[in-house]
Amino acid sequence: MAHTPALQRHLSLPLFTFYGLGSILGAGIYALVGKVAGDAGMFTPVAFVISAVLAAFTGLSYAELASRFPRSGGEAIYVFKAFRLPQLSLVVGISVALAATVSAAALSTAFVGYLRVFVPLQYQLAIVLVIFISALVAAWGIRQSALVTATMTIIEICGLLLIIWVGRHGLASVGERLPELIPPLEFGVWQGILVGAFIAFYAFIGFEDMANVAEEVRDPHRTLPWGIILAIAASTSLYCIVALTAVLSLSGTELASTEAPLALLYERGTGNTPVLITFISLFAIVNGLLVQIIMASRVVYGLSMQRWIPSVLGYVHPRTHTPLVATVLIAAIVLTLALWLPLATLAQTTSLIVLLIFALVNAACIRIKLRDPHPAGVRTFPLIVPVLGFVVIISFLAIRLVLFVLENGLVAGH
Repeated sequence: MAHTPALQRHLSLPLFTFYGLGSILGAGIYALVGKVAGDAGMFTPVAFVISAVLAAFTGLSYAELASRFPRSGGEAIYVFKAFRLPQLSLVVGISVALAATVSAAALSTAFVGYLRVFVPLQYQLAIVLVIFISALVAAWGIRQSALVTATMTIIEICGLLLIIWVGRHGLASVGERLPELIPPLEFGVWQGILVGAFIAFYAFIGFEDMANVAEEVRDPHRTLPWGIILAIAASTSLYCIVALTAVLSLSGTELASTEAPLALLYERGTGNTPVLITFISLFAIVNGLLVQIIMASRVVYGLSMQRWIPSVLGYVHPRTHTPLVATVLIAAIVLTLALWLPLATLAQTTSLIVLLIFALVNAACIRIKLRDPHPAGVRTFPLIVPVLGFVVIISFLAIRLVLFVLENGLVAGH
């Protein structure tokens, strides 16, 4: 291992920010606006603002920890530094890699569903091809992968800007319709907004992927926190403008009754079938798939560097400077999951694992800050940030548990 080539720092602040933004944006916004509108109605933009604030607490915890410990294996390293429990750290690391592989499998399944609208490929063959090509790009090199990710992220952003342009007439009426967008102080209204915010929260998941390429970022103590903050801020701005455009152009009922609300908005605004938006969503999905494979391979690499898993998984190719064995392993697991598990199961499993990891990361940040509040050269945030982040995530997990019990009729007497 001593003579194995190391990862190289190729990611500048712009490339790193686009890498993270591509992970956050994904394809979620194309469907989530409708689901949020089903609960929050005209106050959907407010729900997105609330979810952005809630996500930002955990995002800032990641930003500080990434600046303190700029190493691959992110969450596992943070938990180890906080609690000094190698077994717990290994479980966290494996959970992070598992969440990424499950998410990648879900994205590959979704991608094939969209792709077959244009190309009638056999399902299993399409799954194999998209995962193989994504793994090939991930193994090619971090700079090349980040450039591909940045390009697809720009395409995603153009898709959202296109939606804003199509709905510009509704958006132009924001001044006269402003009273409709300000929620009254009524319990029922705010209950719907908070439920909508809970759903919208998942549109912001992705910033955590940024911490796991820490060893490939230039000037990590500065670039890591700023990149995470900029990616969350940019995604929040886009989400809120898109949500505002949607509720000013279509009714809450219309948005909630379709699985593709932005495609419906495009269709209504242009009179054309939403082929273009559907095509752009392909880039959004495959972008997320690529980021998840990169992130999971770096976690496996980081765990190997800590000697918690076999050293062969830390092998870095001398030419590409990427963790080749880890990338192949992750791609194989993603392929297996994509071929065997349904999309709904994959998505729900990812959400649960990610929330549990977020809770542990916030707890680790609290412990580390209490022990060493202001290390030299590190961007720090007030202690209240990880405390609120922990409370928010535990609350989300509690809500998920209650909803699970209600949905499955597990209440006594049923």
